[in-house]
Amino acid sequence: MTPARMRLCVLVFAGLDPSGGAGIQADIEAIGANGAHALPIVTALTVQDNERVHGIVPVDSALLSRQAAVLLERMPIRAVKLGIPGNRANAEAIAAVVAQLRALQPDLAVVLDPVLGSGRGDALARGSALDSLAPLLAHATLLLPNLPEARALGLLPALETDVAPVAQAIAASAARCPHLLITGGHGEGAVVVNRWTGAAGAREWRWPRLPGEFHGSGCTLASSIAARLALGDTMEQALENGQRYCNQALADAYAIAPGQLIPHRTHL
Repeated sequence: MTPARMRLCVLVFAGLDPSGGAGIQADIEAIGANGAHALPIVTALTVQDNERVHGIVPVDSALLSRQAAVLLERMPIRAVKLGIPGNRANAEAIAAVVAQLRALQPDLAVVLDPVLGSGRGDALARGSALDSLAPLLAHATLLLPNLPEARALGLLPALETDVAPVAQAIAASAARCPHLLITGGHGEGAVVVNRWTGAAGAREWRWPRLPGEFHGSGCTLASSIAARLALGDTMEQALENGQRYCNQALADAYAIAPGQLIPHRTHL
């Protein structure tokens, strides 16, 4: 019998969206479509549909740690994708797991999607979403905020509508991330501009703005990039390939109810 081909793994911490549009299901689909295997650890259970989040219940942080410990013993983890931690305790537990992996793999890619709320502004954390992210920022290789998240993290000038300045410690941690991709989907105009800055330089990607609104586009992009990094792409290659995949998933998006569309992540 021919031995089965080994697939490299992406360890994923994210919330469960029962609509199947965002969160852990989006991560599993996008990572698999890009040739890696997702190891999904659910950080929070949510009450949501393809439009709104109605509630969130974080999973016990000790359970997250136990699940991760078992996976770390056996699986070929080559990248980590971080979505919502659910609360500060979970973020601290996840940070400890990443630190353990980094001790063995100093160059481990860690992709952080700094989700501060749903696309409609609904809460996706118990307590302060920014406070929940703080323990994770120091471990991220790549940070992928959209425009509102970038402003909330102090990476772009605040708008008059922002209610409070971001804490200096959080802004400093975000600014020190080796790679930053600010996505322009929440901007205006016929073209979406995604801007990357990193140690090697900077680059912009321009994509035609697609009609409609999408549920889980950020999860799709971050997970596809994490998969490409796990497979050995350079950062620039992973950003290119991940965006191209995500753009096609959005172009082929489908409806499950009125409102936001679901990216067709299994199109490859």
